Amino acid sequence: MGEAIAFYGFSAFILGFAILVVTTRNTVHSVLFLVANFMFVAMLYVLLSAEFLAVIQVLVYTGGIVVLYLFVVMLVNLKGSPEAHEDPRRLARTGLLLSGAVLAEFAAIIVYSAVRPSSGATVSDAGLSDVGGNVEQVGWMLYTNYLIPFEVASILLLVAMVGAIVLAKREL
Repeated sequence: MGEAIAFYGFSAFILGFAILVVTTRNTVHSVLFLVANFMFVAMLYVLLSAEFLAVIQVLVYTGGIVVLYLFVVMLVNLKGSPEAHEDPRRLARTGLLLSGAVLAEFAAIIVYSAVRPSSGATVSDAGLSDVGGNVEQVGWMLYTNYLIPFEVASILLLVAMVGAIVLAKREL
């Protein structure tokens, strides 16, 4: 009974902070509400006996991603007016070509995943039962079955970081 009350209480706080993130006009306050939201998600993980996920939630999202958001919010002047002219150095065709190449790569990965023959062997047959605890199982799955989505996520984070640097630095 107590766990159900805690679960619904944490869920209510998560939804409330998510609404505040979207509706708040001040961007710094919005990021701080996002921090509170991530902390309540970590508490929910602890309640569900997923301590490893709770620690990762606090370290990666609350500690890393939100700090990156704060840097972007503080480096980009959101109160300034948009530029009235286009930058002559902007390479729109090259950007369109590169985004098309990334889209084609994603399509090729999806087609390859759907078409490749299934050998019938699962990860547990490949030695997952030999792996010790929960953290080892997550690592084993991450670097076997979910290697491509893991690499795609790392590429997206790299692109976001480069984009933040380009926005912060006006003259290249």
